[in-house]
Amino acid sequence: MMKSYPIYKNSGIEWIGKIPKGWGVSRLKYIDKCVMGQSPESEKCNKDGVGIPFLQGNADFMTFNPVPSVWCEEANKLAEPDDVLLSVRAPVGAVNIADQVYGIGRGLCAIRARQSHKRYLYFKALCLLEELNSIATGSTYTAVSVEQVNNVFLPHPSYDEQGAISDYLDHKTTQIDELIAKKERMIELLKEERTAIINQAVTKGLGPKVEMKDSGVEWLGRVPKHWEVKRLKYLVQGKLEYGANEVGELDDIKMPRYIRITDFDDDGNLRRDTFKSLPESKAKEYLLQEGDVLFARSGATVGKTFQFKNYKGRACFAGYLIRARPNQKILSDFLYYFTRSNAYENWKNSIFNQATIQNIGADKYSILTLPLPSAKEQKEIVNLIIAKCGSIDGIIFRAEQSVEFLKEYRTALISEAVTGKIDVSTALNTGVRG
Repeated sequence: MMKSYPIYKNSGIEWIGKIPKGWGVSRLKYIDKCVMGQSPESEKCNKDGVGIPFLQGNADFMTFNPVPSVWCEEANKLAEPDDVLLSVRAPVGAVNIADQVYGIGRGLCAIRARQSHKRYLYFKALCLLEELNSIATGSTYTAVSVEQVNNVFLPHPSYDEQGAISDYLDHKTTQIDELIAKKERMIELLKEERTAIINQAVTKGLGPKVEMKDSGVEWLGRVPKHWEVKRLKYLVQGKLEYGANEVGELDDIKMPRYIRITDFDDDGNLRRDTFKSLPESKAKEYLLQEGDVLFARSGATVGKTFQFKNYKGRACFAGYLIRARPNQKILSDFLYYFTRSNAYENWKNSIFNQATIQNIGADKYSILTLPLPSAKEQKEIVNLIIAKCGSIDGIIFRAEQSVEFLKEYRTALISEAVTGKIDVSTALNTGVRG
């Protein structure tokens, strides 16, 4: 267990709290330099790798160093190697490190170490997320100004101690990051295994020696001979329907929940922390029924699906989603599991290959071709998937929880070391530093 420093004093800054007696607190502008980004004219930029690598915002951030997608002839504002890159537009507070000279746009600033140890400055910047978001303003998007960044208070121990803290955090965060990477790789492999199980079941059936036939669809391949092949429009009640074109602003739990693309993850799980509702008058034409399947129609998440099932309460859906209400020919579970298969991914890719914009409207979803066993066999397939994937889902869930805990621990450890809540000298003296 890490020890605390022997004597503390009040820093006078809420987010920093008490600091060791020998430490100081100073505004960023008095110890380091902040360079606010400025975007060049678009006609002077290219994606061919010619000129100065240019960072438009935190979308270019990777784990440690950025990966530019744009280059420009000249840049008004430059980040130098080892500068801390800080996002000043939503999401405010993302941090990266410049590994070379970059041009930086208006969504970023570069913090250049003057009196701070370079690595300690990076770890300090990681602790500013909540503080910067608390002072960020804006209606279209939140942002902070160069003045606000310059005036942020930061803890300031001696230069040697900054180096010692940085060495300790480099060592510990590397250990944590390696463990996170291993768990995330395991999760990735488990999801691949789950997809393979689902794909085999919904496209090949249950029997290993079932006679097969050509489905007549290139991306689907061969299917059991006794199965039908049907387009989605023949498997739904009525037509595929778009949701409400409304802005979700209310959070009244007595009103129907307003389900948007951002409200469910890639695994089809509904988020609890994004609840929004619509008044009855606006929701009534878009209310969901048990078993409805929602398809995302545009954007980065196009093709993502959500099954409305076992929800306690009422809900409606937004305009960037399309509702399919299965008829008696197909089980909702079978339809939903098909959308989790490789065959469905192959279909999406075939659609994207025909268009420059990734958009799948109701007209395209209506001609989605599905393999269709009998109702009895659909039920057997669903039961098999649930049985085989249940244990995998449990392992994935526990691994994802472990990753979240490790990330929270990493954040807390950095904060405690940077603000002096723990004395890292003991760990360093026992060999951590080397």
